[in-house]
Amino acid sequence: MHKLKISSITLLILVLAACGGKKTQPAGDTTANTTKTDSNTTEKTILFFGDSLTAGYGLDDPSQAYPGVVQNKIDSAKLPYKMVNAGVSGETTAGGKARIGWILRQKIDVFVLELGANDGLRGIPATETAKNLQDIVDAVKAKYPNAKLVLLGMQVPPNMGATYANSFKDVFPQLASKNNMTFMPFLLKDVGGVPKLNQKDGIHPTAGGARIVGNNVWRVLREVLVK
Repeated sequence: MHKLKISSITLLILVLAACGGKKTQPAGDTTANTTKTDSNTTEKTILFFGDSLTAGYGLDDPSQAYPGVVQNKIDSAKLPYKMVNAGVSGETTAGGKARIGWILRQKIDVFVLELGANDGLRGIPATETAKNLQDIVDAVKAKYPNAKLVLLGMQVPPNMGATYANSFKDVFPQLASKNNMTFMPFLLKDVGGVPKLNQKDGIHPTAGGARIVGNNVWRVLREVLVK
């Protein structure tokens, strides 16, 4: 797993929590960033549910965020899936839990979960983060039991305390294992801490960085879609 410098990952958590809706779709709007394929094809829906990294904070076009990169890969592979970007800047797991019912009014076939970093800033107990994430997954399972589940992991800096950092990090593989979710250990692999791949804040990926993130997510997601 790619390791971030302590200063960079600390800033990551701070910015994820502090950033607003700049250059992102409105909270709860799950249609504005949807890409369609051939109207004659029966499409399935992939829902990306996350925070500013999913929403595409700071990018000129939200479609440049990693879910949009994944959609381009899907289109090139001629797979019958459309992407819905349900990322909201500053989102916590509690916030995600509160809005998941509204999001699930639309049918989904693949659910990609990316939340937790903002919990880390607040020092929310890892057990609470785990419970909120489990509640989100349970809601998806209850509404769409046949949906495929994917989890994108995150981490907090060790200067928050080794015990907390490790317990937080462990939340994600444990959740993935418990729920038989396809798992990517660290969303920002190969991008986090690399200045030229991040915006001026040093945290959120540039369009180029987002392409790398998207390519990494695609490698994980592709196996889910072709099964």
